[in-house]
Amino acid sequence: MKYRRLGRSGLKVSEISLGSWLTYGGSVDAGRSEAVIDKAYELGINFFDTANVYYRGAAEEIMGKALRKYKRDSYVLATKCFFPMGDGPNDRGLSRKHIMEQCEASLKRMNMEYFDLYQCHRYDQEAPLDETLRALDDLVRQGKVLYTGVSEWSAVQISEAVHTAKERNWDQIVSNQPQYNMLQRKIEADVVPTSERLGVGQIVFSPLAQGVLTGKYKPGAPLPEGSRATDNNSNMFMQSVLQDEVLRKVERLQEIAARKEIAVTQLALAWILRLPNVSSCIVGASSPQQIEDNAKASGVTFSAEELLEIEAILA
Repeated sequence: MKYRRLGRSGLKVSEISLGSWLTYGGSVDAGRSEAVIDKAYELGINFFDTANVYYRGAAEEIMGKALRKYKRDSYVLATKCFFPMGDGPNDRGLSRKHIMEQCEASLKRMNMEYFDLYQCHRYDQEAPLDETLRALDDLVRQGKVLYTGVSEWSAVQISEAVHTAKERNWDQIVSNQPQYNMLQRKIEADVVPTSERLGVGQIVFSPLAQGVLTGKYKPGAPLPEGSRATDNNSNMFMQSVLQDEVLRKVERLQEIAARKEIAVTQLALAWILRLPNVSSCIVGASSPQQIEDNAKASGVTFSAEELLEIEAILA
């Protein structure tokens, strides 16, 4: 496993990381979840990502229980807040009240003393940015959080956050967690160049486009039984990419992967890691074998000719 710095920080995270969205606490039972986390740790994956809203805290509980058997300084633990955790008017968003209370609740659920990375799960149009950043800075100063980041923020929002924190001598965000893969590339235009300039690293989620880039879905064929596309909780995120035109592109990518003697999943993950601004790819895994296969993408490189061939397929 290879490691990269998280943005401008000195913190090093594994190129492949393990997340818990749509899996732990839901479609994958606790025992199997722990087996996957154990295998990830064994493979040298040191970055584990979750969020309070994933199955209303259940994912945090499962991940916390699994990680507590290991030395706390041997892994990097990240969680997030923003989405509703109750029905009250203050049970959501990025107000100081919600941030401070949810950080405390997440620490309690996971039985941890601190988080390595605490992230704003989305941008809050209703909370003043300086209120949000001041709350994050206070969590850092209290020792409950070591680094702060955001998720799915625009280039303008990231820039404003960095400059506001710098002006007030507050802790600056070091990461952004966007959706990015071969089929969804919008961050390349503005978010990546802005982040590179400001020292913000990308922690990419959905790098396999919800499983479309695994090659399991075939054009004109019925959906495989038990696949994520047949799960009502997750197939809503897949409809835009489950098209025959897209699936034919995946078949052509499989040909390149075969020539390199790697799986198409490893090709897709390594392609994301071609960007120096990407600190880590967050994968979801429902079995130890899955995370073992994904981890092999770390260190895979491409020739200039291969990158041009991939670009021609994706165009």
